[in-house]
Formats: sequence, structure tokens, C-alpha cells
Amino acid sequence: MRDGMPDGTDDAPRIPLPRTSIEDTGQPVPDPPPPRGPGETTWREPDETTWRDPDETPDPDETPPAAPPAVPLVLEHRVLKSLLGAWALSACSAEEATAVEEHLGGCGPCAEEALRLRDAVGLLHPEESLDLDPGLRTRVLESCLGRRPPRIPVPEWAVPYDAETARLDALLQDIGDAEWHAPVRLRWFEEDAPVSRKTTVAGVIAHLLAVDGLVGLALGLDDPLGPERTGPQDPSHRTEAYWRASYFPPTRAVRGPWRDQTHELIRTVSFAGGGSGRLPVPYGTVPVPGGDPDPETAQKIELPLRDSMLDRAFECWIHAGDIADAVDYPYPPPAPRHLHRMIDLAARILPGTLAERRRAGLATPPRRLVAAGAPGRTLRLEIEGLGGGEWFIPLDSPAATASAEHEVAHVALDGVEFCRLAAGHVSPEEAAAGQDGDREAIRDVLFAAASLSRM
Repeated sequence: MRDGMPDGTDDAPRIPLPRTSIEDTGQPVPDPPPPRGPGETTWREPDETTWRDPDETPDPDETPPAAPPAVPLVLEHRVLKSLLGAWALSACSAEEATAVEEHLGGCGPCAEEALRLRDAVGLLHPEESLDLDPGLRTRVLESCLGRRPPRIPVPEWAVPYDAETARLDALLQDIGDAEWHAPVRLRWFEEDAPVSRKTTVAGVIAHLLAVDGLVGLALGLDDPLGPERTGPQDPSHRTEAYWRASYFPPTRAVRGPWRDQTHELIRTVSFAGGGSGRLPVPYGTVPVPGGDPDPETAQKIELPLRDSMLDRAFECWIHAGDIADAVDYPYPPPAPRHLHRMIDLAARILPGTLAERRRAGLATPPRRLVAAGAPGRTLRLEIEGLGGGEWFIPLDSPAATASAEHEVAHVALDGVEFCRLAAGHVSPEEAAAGQDGDREAIRDVLFAAASLSRM
């Protein structure tokens, strides 16, 4: 062998051999140049570029030497073809990329192969939707609060309202100016008959603003309808009054006052603490179903603050779904733990609503009189899916004790379906319910659930 090559081979190796260190040659190592003193100038050989003292001020009129021109990279066809994959992935050096691109201008087969490789690279990076996950904000907030609890925490019973208003505000931020005037139909039940009211997206936000103002009044906040507001203080009258007093139809300008009010409500209940949940929130008076509409005999509605905030969270979610349907936007249900609380509120109100319907002649009378605290007939309400659970509804009297031992009927419903029934968006006859037992009791409870809805 000669210089690492087999005998008889005259070609130079493709990979240069390592250079020999001067220490291995046996020759003397040259002495290093002496250190340069201050003000001295070091010169190279006459045929090389002159070095200038770094302490010397350069002449501004002197033209700097031009850089030597770059030598183009010359590669064989087979090498350039092997670089097509790296070129398609933008993994070549600048010199290699220039050589490949110059080659593609004159080689048709390589140009076609490069085009196919570029298309294949595009398939490796599919386009992603620009729409953010609706639950992203909730997950980020939960993660932040889990790592560092807030100095003034939001009461647990006000968290669903905080979450639902934030989700609705995110939806409103994404819609365009024209979509604020998209038609929306508010739906509810009155005296076992469906009722609707046509409005717009902006009109729905005005409705939420007006009704949320009832909670604000109970907390001592300003009324969005103005300090001179007089007349009935129930949700429907307040909504009609706000619609008449504002721009008609309302515009997207209503989003600001509504959003500010939701933040103020959350801030106020947070500073007030969890004990404020017992504060009563009057919802005005509503006529007794089937009875005399005289305000003196009308039914007075009042909820404690903790239940009122759940009620407002429920209505915010329902109307956000109405808006999403109007603008063709997907809108998922609330978090399961929040949905469970909303269902629990409706189940707790059902016995009293059923009793009011009996007094109005809209439900079958009780089979027997039951003293307060005594066991009576019971309907088992089973909610499946999100927010699921079981609730025992007393049928003979709101004050009666409900238990599985006295169960006469069983109703099974999906959680979202039950909420749509309680919102008046599904009729009792259309509710997809599994039913077993006393048919009259089942019918009375389903219609009582639908009558929980209001404008």
C-alpha cells in the first residue's frame, strides 16, 4: 500500500488524509512573534494584505478592499440529484441550494422530481384551524389558579356565572358587525304553550344586561336601566323597557355595558365573601299560571344570591347557544360540574313550581294530603351524561319527604336535554325521556320543568 491506497492504484483518495502535525515531523517548532508594543505596526509579507494598527483611526476616504468573489459550487449530476430531498426540506447549505436551483433550470427530470418532493413536504404540515378551542381560556385559568390561588377568591357558587359570561364574551368577540343584527328568537313556555319573541343578537345581550341588573340591585350596584327606573321589576318588563329606551334595534355597543356589569358582579360577590350567598334577590312578581294577572295577587319570585347567580349562569349559557345558532358557530355545553349545579337548582325548584301549577288547575291534584316532613309520593329524576345524578321530587307537597321507598314514577333524561326542557327550548311531549310508573305524575313533572322557563 502507498499513502493509505491499495497497491496498483494511482488515483488520489476521495477523502483527504489528515494533515501531519509539525511536532511529528522532527523539525524545530518556529518561535512565536514577539509581542507588539503600543503604537507599533505589524506588517505581513509584501504580497499579502496589510494589517492596520487597531489603535489607529481609519481614513474615511479610504476604500475598503473588495471581498473575493464567491466561487460557485460545481457538483456532478448524481450528487445534485441526491440533494433534491434535502433541498425540498430546506436543509441544504446556501452554496448547495444555489447549485441545485441552477441545475433545475436545465434538467427536466430533476425539476419534475423536485416539484413532487416539494408537494410531499407540504403534506407533512397540514393546515390547522385558526379557531381557538372554546375551553382553552377555562383550562388556562384553572391551571393558573391551581398554581397560585387568587388573593380574593370567587365564591364557588359564583364560578359558573364567571365561566359562562367569559365564554359568551369570547363568542361575541369573534362575530362580525353584521352578525350583531342576525335574527334570534327567544323561546319559553307559558301555561303549557310555547311562546317566542323575535329579536337580534344585540337584543339578546340587552336582555341579559337588563335581567342581570336585578342581581346588581340586590348588591347595591347601579341599575343599567337608569336610576329613574319605575314599574314592574320582573325580567320581561325590564327587558321590554331597556329595548324601548335603547337604540332599536340595539347595536354591538351593548356589549361594553353588559361585560362591565358581569365583571362588577363577580368583583362585588368576591369582596362580599361566601356568606353573601344568602342575600335575597327579588325577581319581581309574575302572574300565577292560569290565574288573575292582578299585580296584587301575582306570585312573588325571590331567590338567594347563590341560587340567583346559578340561574343567571344557566340563562347566559342558553342564550349564548341561541346566538351561536344564529351565527352558525359551535357552542358546547358548560363544564360538567357547572351543569350539575344548574340541574340541581332546577330540581330543587320543581316541587314549588308543581304546587303552584296545582293551585292554578294546570296539574292533577295530590292523591292525599301529606303533613310537612311526612313521607309522600316520590318521582325519581335520573339525569344521564354530563352533570348527571339522581334527584327525588316530592309529588304531593313541597314540604313532604321524598325517598326511594315511596317512589311511584321514574324519569330518565340526558343532562343537556333536561336543561333545554327547563329553558323552554323543548316541549314536554318532545323531550326524549325514559319513563316508568305513574303517567300523570310524569306528565306533571315534565310540564312543571318546562314552566320554569321565562323570557
